[in-house]
Amino acid sequence: MTGYRGEVQRILRAASVKVGDKIKAVSRGRTYVGVLMPRTELGDPDHLVLKLDNGYNIGVKVGRSTKVALLESRELPKLAVPKPAVVPDASKPRVTIVGTGGTIASRVDYRTGAVYPAFTAEDIYNAVPEIAEIANVKVVQACNVFSEHMIPELWAKVARIVAKEINDGATGVVVAHGTDTMGYTAAALSFMLQGLFRPVVLVGSQRSSDRPSSDAALNLISAVAVAAKSDIAEVTVVMHGSTEDDHCLIHRGTKVRKCHTSRRDAFQSINDIPLGMVREGQIVMFRDDYRRAGSAGRVRVQDRLEKRVALVKTTPGLPASVIKGIIASGDRGIVLEGTGLGHVPQTLFEGIELAQRRKIPVVMTSQCLWGRVDMNVYSTGRELLQLGVIPAEDMLPEVAWVKLMWVLGRTRDLERVARLMRQNLAGEITPRTRPDAFLKPLFTPG
Repeated sequence: MTGYRGEVQRILRAASVKVGDKIKAVSRGRTYVGVLMPRTELGDPDHLVLKLDNGYNIGVKVGRSTKVALLESRELPKLAVPKPAVVPDASKPRVTIVGTGGTIASRVDYRTGAVYPAFTAEDIYNAVPEIAEIANVKVVQACNVFSEHMIPELWAKVARIVAKEINDGATGVVVAHGTDTMGYTAAALSFMLQGLFRPVVLVGSQRSSDRPSSDAALNLISAVAVAAKSDIAEVTVVMHGSTEDDHCLIHRGTKVRKCHTSRRDAFQSINDIPLGMVREGQIVMFRDDYRRAGSAGRVRVQDRLEKRVALVKTTPGLPASVIKGIIASGDRGIVLEGTGLGHVPQTLFEGIELAQRRKIPVVMTSQCLWGRVDMNVYSTGRELLQLGVIPAEDMLPEVAWVKLMWVLGRTRDLERVARLMRQNLAGEITPRTRPDAFLKPLFTPG
């Protein structure tokens, strides 16, 4: 019973009614006749939706006295998929788009108001025909989950697909991904994909493609342009660079974070500036310290991860029992979001000491995000260094968490773990703090 639950579902089942049937509903002394439509995900659960003969949809409030009768058993017609308006050009660079469940290309069924994921090459050409002018697109579906449901096993699956496509001759790969955890996946792919010699671009949309304010089309066009035409051999994230539809920024996959829940320019490079931008299909690079693409190579996948790693946000007075509980649960590594330059309350020291005795690495990041950890400035930081805490330089907490999972998949030796965590492996550590990388406030009092 598509979308219906509770009392409404009970009444419909009692009347042997299904979505698509023509029914009569009597509620509050009024009679309604129409086709039963699916209930939208965000719709009121106490209503059923009818399409009237005049084509309008209405909601009918349902209570215990509501009567529903089947008039005619029907099926909703299948949504017609239009034939592509453009013909792919085989001479264009071949770009593989790997789907993970996002709806960056989607179509609206105006019979029901529902938005359907569209993820075939034909769907993408129909939704964003400009892409045919840039690349010859191939589509591979890796999984179909909301990004908040992504798990390390799916990171590994995406990494293997990306490697296969590049090794089989793709000019570049675009990974269509939900925005909530895009930064985590970008970091994971950055560490997993070894010997990368072609561009890998993660892209998503803050607003679905059925909305007039959607950022989906420009983001996808820009991502495909980077995959097809750039000389970047790294994992990047390409998203809107402003609230207008004027350009997208190219962020390094280990330095990017979603910094706003809904703005189209939510993604920012942290402690660094973006690699470049895409404006009107043209790529403009801001810097030259990135790994260059090559015509040949072989991508290897190192996807072994230690999933039992905790990320802990420290708070004033946080007790050692938090760390002790993590250790007792069997976790093999801990990343702390400390305060300021990399500090935690003294109440946590006992737990950190226990972690060191159990040979469990503890890594320090900062809640401040901008700036870097420097644990030699104040006595608290120096005490933590003496306890064996590993400073994570200017790594984002979530990037340090993903990296520690990846490092512990390579080794459990504490000295080697510390060495690898402090080594810049995929651009996750900025060698020197850039004063121009801080996000300055846009508001000034007038």
